[in-house]
Amino acid sequence: MNRVVLVGRLARDVELRYTQSGTAVGSFSIAVDRRRTNQNGERETDFFNATIWQKAAENFANFTSKGSRVAIEGRLQTSSYQNQQGQTVYRTEVIVENFDLLETRAESEARRANGGNTANNFSGNNNGGGFNATPADNPFGAPASASSSNGNVFGGNNASSGSTASNDPFGGGQEIDISDDDLPF
Repeated sequence: MNRVVLVGRLARDVELRYTQSGTAVGSFSIAVDRRRTNQNGERETDFFNATIWQKAAENFANFTSKGSRVAIEGRLQTSSYQNQQGQTVYRTEVIVENFDLLETRAESEARRANGGNTANNFSGNNNGGGFNATPADNPFGAPASASSSNGNVFGGNNASSGSTASNDPFGGGQEIDISDDDLPF
């Protein structure tokens, strides 16, 4: 069985090219933090080369950029070639068959506006990761003036959040009646 699943950040923008027959092919590197820290208490990072083909390559290139947090799934492939010195060079890469974008459009745009800085509150970082959002960082629509002292950083409507029905993602502040039969679990 040859299956690879990696979750990390793009180390560079996707290089999108087209074959002579018009098939899209994208090449990129993904940086994946190791789970454990080294002797100095720092996380080490592994960089993996990956290739993605066809329409998926075009979509991946259009919706990601350097620093984007992604999950890729595929298989390992090893190839070799002769360099100009006559030496055989081996290359191992991930051939991507499926991917998921792990950040919202708002997070992506904020990262790009921040000059590509990926040290934000939504991703795993060298301090063990976690979600430490403030209302101003909230990708779910909480107003910047919402108080974080009530623990409600998601913009939900409760009496102490100060939010109005216009901030309700379900519209109009109407109560929704859901029976147990409607739940998928």
